[in-house]
Amino acid sequence: MNSNVRPADMVRITTPELAEKFIEEQVAAVREQVGDKKVLLALSGGVDSSVVAALLIKAIGKQLVNVHVNHGLMRKGESEQVIEVFRNQLDANLVYIDATDRFLDKLAGVAEPEKKRKIIGEEFVRVFEEESGKIEGISFLAQGTIYPDILESDGVKAHHNVGGLPEDFKFEGLVEPVKLLFKDEVRVVGKALGLPTEMVDRQPFPGPGLGVRCTGAITRDRLHALRESDAILREEFVKAGLDKEIWQFFTVVPDITSTGVKDGKRLDYWPVIIRAVNTVDAMHCTVPRIDWEILEKITERILSEVDGVCRVCYDMSPKPIATIEWE
Repeated sequence: MNSNVRPADMVRITTPELAEKFIEEQVAAVREQVGDKKVLLALSGGVDSSVVAALLIKAIGKQLVNVHVNHGLMRKGESEQVIEVFRNQLDANLVYIDATDRFLDKLAGVAEPEKKRKIIGEEFVRVFEEESGKIEGISFLAQGTIYPDILESDGVKAHHNVGGLPEDFKFEGLVEPVKLLFKDEVRVVGKALGLPTEMVDRQPFPGPGLGVRCTGAITRDRLHALRESDAILREEFVKAGLDKEIWQFFTVVPDITSTGVKDGKRLDYWPVIIRAVNTVDAMHCTVPRIDWEILEKITERILSEVDGVCRVCYDMSPKPIATIEWE
């Protein structure tokens, strides 16, 4: 049977008891697969990789080496938060690598979405290979692949955890303990593993990061506008309590300009698009109705605080037909 196909009779993990059983099974499976060898994990700090980290720590302890790569496509303050939570609070074996220039130089001038994903995926593996060369005994690469990643990669797009690996992949194998779980199940498992609530309930963030939200060829100035507008959106949603009601929200800055006027002068600035969705399994999403005053406040702040932006829009598209991310 294809190991990437979820069995039809697989019970959905909805209770702590079912999660404990799943954890027990995966701990045994990981120990059998890995033995006494070391595993390198791409720890973004998102729900999926965090749950995998906690599960692997339970299974193999210090054999796990967590690596957080700042590829320059993180949200504002995100790498700092990852270091604080994992190194200082969870006492994880964490290696931090700032590879901002390396990634952005590779992505310069690349506009095609699939090519961008391939570059980011391959460069990630290269960074891990280099890091593994500094650590004795690294044999496996762990990933936070979940089931929607696999489904979306089947004729839709190459996901950052599926199909983005180079042909000359040098690790002995992949460790993907939650690859048959949906996002809501991963959260249940994370809580059963004792992870902090704020970490388990954290919004999904794609492996390519802001690279799939800065559509087209990525430029540093547009990436800056994206990061700042996203921070404003998150801040205002938290103030309004919407972070507890909406599953995922972020901004997109597409590679187009729109006519604007400032101080009596015509401008060609970017639009910022607000994306917000609600879902249970990430396969079907609805768009929430946001209070008009909140949208006005966010728009006012983005237009006044973010350089190079002259327009703010709200994406009303559900999934299907639109995917959650723009690329």
